[in-house]
Amino acid sequence: MTARNAVDPDLWWHLRTGELIAESGHIPHSDLFSFTRAGHAWISHEWLSEVTFFELWKHSGPAALIVFSAIIWTAGFMLLYWRCPGKRYWAAAAAALGALAAAPCWGVRPQMFTFALASLLLWLLDRGEFRPRLLFWIPPLFLLWLNLHAGFALGPALILAYALGLLLETATGNTPWQATRPILLRLFLLLAACFALVPLNPSGTQLYRYPFDTLRSHAMRSFIAEWFSPDFHQWLYRPLLLVWLLLLTALAARRVQIRGRVLAPLLLTAFAALDAVRHIPIFILVVIPVLAAALPNRPAAQPPRRLYSSKLTPGLNFAVITLLALFTLVRWATLARDQDTREAQHFPRDAVAFLRNTSQPPNLFVFYDWGGYAIWKLYPQYHVFVDGRADLYGDDLLRQSTQTTLELRPGWQQILDRWAVDSVLVPTNCALAQALLLDSDWHTKFKDSGTILLVRTPPAPGASAISPEPLAGRATK
Repeated sequence: MTARNAVDPDLWWHLRTGELIAESGHIPHSDLFSFTRAGHAWISHEWLSEVTFFELWKHSGPAALIVFSAIIWTAGFMLLYWRCPGKRYWAAAAAALGALAAAPCWGVRPQMFTFALASLLLWLLDRGEFRPRLLFWIPPLFLLWLNLHAGFALGPALILAYALGLLLETATGNTPWQATRPILLRLFLLLAACFALVPLNPSGTQLYRYPFDTLRSHAMRSFIAEWFSPDFHQWLYRPLLLVWLLLLTALAARRVQIRGRVLAPLLLTAFAALDAVRHIPIFILVVIPVLAAALPNRPAAQPPRRLYSSKLTPGLNFAVITLLALFTLVRWATLARDQDTREAQHFPRDAVAFLRNTSQPPNLFVFYDWGGYAIWKLYPQYHVFVDGRADLYGDDLLRQSTQTTLELRPGWQQILDRWAVDSVLVPTNCALAQALLLDSDWHTKFKDSGTILLVRTPPAPGASAISPEPLAGRATK
């Protein structure tokens, strides 16, 4: 279920960054790929994920990424399954429902590490109640996490929510203070250790504020689909709606008593999942054990009659696992075989090949979702206007690209002139493409069914007199 083609729009600039780090041995701290932010400070917070992706791609191509991402996502769900109480078949059903609800976020992307490590963190917190030594694994887990993805901020947030839930249990008289105090002490020591470890990354103390800057970005919430709230009119989000309905039903029927240490993380992640699609998998990690606890777990009045001999059970289990393994291998092989086709469907492969084999003006205004692909295929010959690194470009520049220029809002021509844009690579049906086709200063260099490349003649006014650094500085004022 978790296997997906390697076609995430951000994957490509992750690959290019990983290649630069692997070949140079240095992690970039300033932008190299765009002409709008060239030389500006850039926090490469996913550097370890990027090196991992590139090494897998380098040695085995996209097939390795497809298999690796499926394993990482599945590991997170396996830990979720282990956390579900009650009968194992109900736990499996609940975990499968959670997988369907989280499906919109699957893919070859660094977020998979946050999902798997958050699942491991919750498992350690659950088991640590009875085996406190397991909690010692959380600081090294957190150190790995903060070098893989900025979602590491979820770690302290979940620990803090767990601690607040414990205090709620004590305040309501459900758990005596004598039992709560040692657990709280361990949790606050873990929080202190996690905060102390944050600077142990290539960006140092800048990572303290990075997650908050991302959450406050208005442009990301306005232009990037995974930051939108889930639309329950779409079938893609119906399994999540079912999860919500089952949770509300279980609470209304009082089929489950939620302890404070579960309630606080549940409220936190529930709000996050309704706020942005990208947070749905974390909500699933918290809500599915609650649903599993609400399912029937009492023994039947009479034991069910066995349909087969217990001697056949190992053979039957082996046959089922073998069939599932074969199905998985076929699935992986099919995705790997179809990778080129899927890549061509999602990205301007032929237009990029044309650019790579010809010499066009290097400042390339490219459709936002194609920016990372252009970086992977065309850097350093060409530099992009913007790409998926929304945190680098800021609200104003993202608005200039994804809204003002592409939608022909007032000032779009001045943006192209100011940034000395002489090459435009966009979908054929977008408003910008239609406007430039009618402009005698622009002519078509390449066109197919979904992509058009337009080049300006003569060059933009002042193009040769303005360098990227003054432009970038002027744009930030």
